[in-house]
Amino acid sequence: MFEEIFSAPFTQRRHRNAVLLEQRVAFLQSFRDTGAARHTLRQMSERLLRLANRAPAPLPNGIDDVELQRLIDSECRPRVSAEYRRRIELDAKRWFEFLGWWRKPVATPMDPALGHFIDWMRNERGLSANTVDSWTRWTAHFLRWCQSQALTLKTLQPQHIDAYLSTYQARGWNRRSVGFIVAMMRVFLRQAASRGECADTLAGSIFGPRVYSLEGIPASLSWDEVQQVLATASGDTEQDIRDRAILLLMAVYGLRRGEIVALRLNQINWAGQQLHIWRLKRQQAQVYPLAPAVAQALARYIDQARPAVSDPEVFIALKAPRKFMSPQSLYAIVQHRLRAIGIDRPKMGPHALRHACASRMLAQGLSLKEIGDHLGHTSTQATTAYTKVDMTALRAVAAFDLGGVL
Repeated sequence: MFEEIFSAPFTQRRHRNAVLLEQRVAFLQSFRDTGAARHTLRQMSERLLRLANRAPAPLPNGIDDVELQRLIDSECRPRVSAEYRRRIELDAKRWFEFLGWWRKPVATPMDPALGHFIDWMRNERGLSANTVDSWTRWTAHFLRWCQSQALTLKTLQPQHIDAYLSTYQARGWNRRSVGFIVAMMRVFLRQAASRGECADTLAGSIFGPRVYSLEGIPASLSWDEVQQVLATASGDTEQDIRDRAILLLMAVYGLRRGEIVALRLNQINWAGQQLHIWRLKRQQAQVYPLAPAVAQALARYIDQARPAVSDPEVFIALKAPRKFMSPQSLYAIVQHRLRAIGIDRPKMGPHALRHACASRMLAQGLSLKEIGDHLGHTSTQATTAYTKVDMTALRAVAAFDLGGVL
């Protein structure tokens, strides 16, 4: 197996002579059968080797999330990036599940509280599916931590919440991430307190870091930079053809990344030249005229580059398993294209192109209501964030002819 992955005899011996050889080889063979490329197998093999050197012997009850976090702590250096840590955690779970070693979180007395919270988000607040999934995931993360500390909602105290935040802030959470978690926890604990599941003063005792108004709005790209970004995806490879269609959807329509990856083949009306988008925040469909350049880019990808898979989603991942893309993958696409033209600023992801779309509309004199409708906002308050722009950049945008891009 390792002869197929590595060229150097020394590297082959290093992997063959390490612990858990049979378990690593079996997983790599299964991973290869899904269509993984050689360089992907090489990266996976290296990560498995590092995990194997620190993994405990198979435990009678398996490996749970607490033991997994300890394993990752021993593998990752103190200042390792959060993205690398997430990649190691994902690969470790996949490997342990394949071996039958992974012990999924079992039901706890706090699960009803989470179930009530989910029902409240869906049925009373009407939050989008993405928001419900995100808040559910982080609430469950917090409850599992409480379980590992032998805590219940009844015994939970402010100092315990401080300990939880301090633990994970040391593992890479930044100030805005902590602020998001604190806001989510306040809502959850208020709902739990309304049902008598925890102290009613607990939510008010949580304080997060100061986050200034509009500080998280990404810097907008100029339309000259938008043109340069699109030019980086003008090649004939599957990646370039796919990425160009994605970038145009962001720049022309200001679509969110979740809306792009959820776009299905049957939402493109070729005969009527319309694009049907399910707006995540509004929880309703919105119809756009299909711009000629966008139509051309989508048709080229679907007809020439999109792999023959059963998934109804338009955009498919490049690496095995070939299935629909995740919203997180679009961030890597935008950053890769921006770095290709020499732009490496903070907060430069898919939302930067959405922001550029809004800034262009603002420069052309459209009202905040019109811009908000185009972007799928639920209130004009969300749209006012896009008034935080540089006037010099606005003048450049106003003078730019979008026809040169399209």
